[in-house]
Amino acid sequence: MSFFKPRARSAKPKAPVIRPLEINGRTLPLTIRQNERATRLTLRIEPGGRALKLTVPRGVPEREVNAFLERHRPWLATKLARFSGEPTIEIGGSILVRGVSHRIEHTGLLRGLTRTAVDGDGEPVLRVSGGEDHVRRRISDFLKKEARRDLELRVAVHAKAVGRKVKSISMKDTRSRWGSCTTEGALSFSWRIVMAPPKVLDYLAAHECAHLQEMNHGPDFWALCERLCPQTADAKHWLKRNGTMLHAIDFT
Repeated sequence: MSFFKPRARSAKPKAPVIRPLEINGRTLPLTIRQNERATRLTLRIEPGGRALKLTVPRGVPEREVNAFLERHRPWLATKLARFSGEPTIEIGGSILVRGVSHRIEHTGLLRGLTRTAVDGDGEPVLRVSGGEDHVRRRISDFLKKEARRDLELRVAVHAKAVGRKVKSISMKDTRSRWGSCTTEGALSFSWRIVMAPPKVLDYLAAHECAHLQEMNHGPDFWALCERLCPQTADAKHWLKRNGTMLHAIDFT
């Protein structure tokens, strides 16, 4: 959410300021950062809905910043409301695995693998062993392992298609991007992508492998993405609509 507001440049940008902002009973950290290239105030909800970022051109008075935030309280309240019903990572709650909601079931066993299964009613479940206080960690470990397996398989296919070698593949929990590719061929992915449908994970693998050949986001890059993954448009749309939901899930 933004509005056009050109301003004269001051001599030196101020350091970022972090302050709390209360929205409908929720207090979120708001980072206010000056940008010498900015021509307007731009307000953004960070992935997961846990923080806010406001970019401000140099020279904008604090009273205008406060007025801008006050005007956009209704917009923030509406957008943040979507984060109130995220899956609960606890026994009896649910978690997405490859786009399918699985009920979290504690086996009561101290040892054993975390695994997907089907209960007596034919409903998908994720069975987790170990202590109850370790359920979230064991689920995140399971997702990381599954993400690596799926991504290694799809990267091998797409890297072969573009005739390039992959130096390494790493799993991270990044919030600003789903994947990255270096000029040396090192690929990095957010393991949370394994919660998305397989076509979305395949698109992400294709996207980063396309960067092995096209280190840009120009027409040739997107044409290559479409060739590697014909469902590119659908996958991008799914991520745009649901990506923040995946980031919002707290495994700590």
